[in-house]
Amino acid sequence: MNVIEVRGLRKTYKSTLGKRVTALEGIDFDVAPGELFGLLGPNGAGKTTTVKILLGLTRATEGTATIGGLPVSDPESRRRVGYLPEGHKIPGYLTAKQALSIFGRMSGMTSADLTARSKELLDVVGLGAWGDVRVKKFSKGMTQRLGLACALVHRPTVLLLDEPTDGVDPVGRREIRDLLQHQARTDGTAVLLNSHLLSEIELTCDRVAVLRRGKVAVAGRIEELTRTTAQYRMVASPVDENLLAAFRETGAAVERVNGHLVLSVHDLQHLNTLVDRTRSAGVMLSELTPVRSTLEDVFVDLVRTEAAQ
Repeated sequence: MNVIEVRGLRKTYKSTLGKRVTALEGIDFDVAPGELFGLLGPNGAGKTTTVKILLGLTRATEGTATIGGLPVSDPESRRRVGYLPEGHKIPGYLTAKQALSIFGRMSGMTSADLTARSKELLDVVGLGAWGDVRVKKFSKGMTQRLGLACALVHRPTVLLLDEPTDGVDPVGRREIRDLLQHQARTDGTAVLLNSHLLSEIELTCDRVAVLRRGKVAVAGRIEELTRTTAQYRMVASPVDENLLAAFRETGAAVERVNGHLVLSVHDLQHLNTLVDRTRSAGVMLSELTPVRSTLEDVFVDLVRTEAAQ
């Protein structure tokens, strides 16, 4: 059974001028146990509204949303949810241990469990030596790590994360990514991740849904959305203008990029024709690999399509 299920979710607001503004237009998605799911989209696409509905902070106009089989209107559905909002604030006068203690007690944890869990989590997020230091002395990245620890303190089965690596250095981003994947793979936690760092989403998530104008514009597994194009990266030597002209005679588009060639071909037979011409010219071919779109390419194409409409 899916941990998060969203069906036909629609949300309409009334503006200050009395007009109706539609934030969501009947979206559908689900997140299974142990899955990392990315929710993407430009500003105003409906991501924040979706998360607010899941957290019970606002009600849907139409449709249903459930967490753990319970409707999100039921407070019990949020008992096993960990949430890290974007730009979260932890009072600077608290120490890291005190912050974790407050979040843990609000979640019904015992003092004994909290002591052991706090030490474990601070070590996991790289703050083991900072447990008794006040938060006001933390960098932005350290505060982000602590926020993630607070979201994890009560061992949630669902994690809702908004920009979890914001302000974190590359090493820290790698550590957080490894932590989230461990939570999903080992503990079976369902993770819904909202981030503008598309490279992080691509490295972290199993599936994504891209929202556009309140609708799911595209959804699927990362490898499906970034499927191989009809372009190939060729590394060969020596390459001169005669070889490039021979390629273009076949109808191939050729571009020099940082010491290699990018070939746009019609099909595999066309590609093999280019390889034959390369060998016939006495050129040594050392690499030929398909070019895949990145998640950023998919995202930008969708946004540009929206702007053109």
